[in-house]
Amino acid sequence: MKKAALQTIKYQVWDGLAAILAYTTLFVFRKLVVEAEKFGLTNLEFSQSYYIGLVVIPVFWLTIYNITDFYRDIYRRSRLRDLFYSFNSSLLGSIFIFFTLILDDPVSSYTDYYRGFLVYFCSHFFFTAFFRTLLSTRTAYRTRSGKIAFNTLMIGSNEKAAELYAKLESRDNRKTGHHFVGFASVDNNIRFLLEKNLEHLGNHQELPSIIEKYEVEEVIIAIESSEHNKLEEVVNLLEASQVKIKMIPDTYDIISGKVRMESMRSIPLVEINHQLMPGWQMVLKRLFDIISSLLVFTLLSPLLLIVTLITRFSDKGPVFFKQKRVGIQGKEFYMYKFRSMVVDAEKDGPQLSSELDERITPWGRIMRKYRLDELPQFYNVLVGDMSIVGPRPERRYFMELISKHAPHYRYLQKVRPGITSWGMVKFGYASNVEEMVERLKYDVIYIENMSLLNDIKILIYTVIIVLQGRGK
Repeated sequence: MKKAALQTIKYQVWDGLAAILAYTTLFVFRKLVVEAEKFGLTNLEFSQSYYIGLVVIPVFWLTIYNITDFYRDIYRRSRLRDLFYSFNSSLLGSIFIFFTLILDDPVSSYTDYYRGFLVYFCSHFFFTAFFRTLLSTRTAYRTRSGKIAFNTLMIGSNEKAAELYAKLESRDNRKTGHHFVGFASVDNNIRFLLEKNLEHLGNHQELPSIIEKYEVEEVIIAIESSEHNKLEEVVNLLEASQVKIKMIPDTYDIISGKVRMESMRSIPLVEINHQLMPGWQMVLKRLFDIISSLLVFTLLSPLLLIVTLITRFSDKGPVFFKQKRVGIQGKEFYMYKFRSMVVDAEKDGPQLSSELDERITPWGRIMRKYRLDELPQFYNVLVGDMSIVGPRPERRYFMELISKHAPHYRYLQKVRPGITSWGMVKFGYASNVEEMVERLKYDVIYIENMSLLNDIKILIYTVIIVLQGRGK
């Protein structure tokens, strides 16, 4: 969205300027106060190190803000929340700057260190919070005056939808930031109450095409109690679109997951949060994947060579096996493994393996026991198709079979698939669709509770399973 990108640039420019002003304040304080007390000098000269800092310091702060996902959902800012964020980030960032820039200053008293830290922290927090408050206040004013609005789709067509629409549109002269493009129904009635106010754009099953056609940015679900049986289907269809999803409070207990209550102009709505992990944790998770993959290929290279040679000479056929799997956002990729089955194992069509599967070679059975066959998947992790921890990727053929029993299976596509998962730890490999559905609940639990701590926990359990040879 171009207007969101422009707003993000505005924040970044002012955040960069705040970082420059705070750094300049610190530099002047060090020269005119600290060094004056130490050496009796009062000459203010901007050295080469100062100009280097003018580049490095803003880059440091902007990197922090991007890693912590501050610029996400840039138009819907809470000024109070921004204030708390600015305070916390300024405090932690200033501590880092203190140890890299201030701690090596020549001082006449150790109290100069404290003064330098306080000067930098207070100036950075002041400038940052001041500029952000100006931006968010101006944005709030433009939203209330109708100059900023987001294409919004109402899902629902009768009493609740009509009542909610009337409330949103009757907030005296103050706008809520919504431009309703129409509504989508979830029943098959010929006439709808909401038709008096909005255009009927189609049925809920057409949501992906409606959202794309009308460039919908936000969806509000206001369906009747009799239509709650279709709520899961509606949410599943919306998950892949990355739109902002809100719903009226009485549907809150229908959806399990991470949601937060949000008051919109005195009208309480529940928001379904797309963000599964804080931005900084997502960055660390990806860095961990990359570093771990490089270490595996470096430290375990002798083992990889041995497995490659045994696989090559123990059975006729290629060393590696590749197969199309479905990853994040439904994107297909080739997943690599050491071949553990005979050549043309699926000549009669897609099949799941079982513990006593005759297609598994003798060496393949040993590899599977210790999960050595999955080592090449670290290449998939390195290139970004997979993560070390995440739901196991499946073929599209089996995805369609699973979705018939569990429509929420596509929920797993919100994250990168993994080499190991909570489902693999708690359940193991699945030999039929019913077992896949059973394992699914563990993967959903993982996604709803994603964190670096849980990833470490899963990795520890996985290592124990591998050392005990409990793979299959």
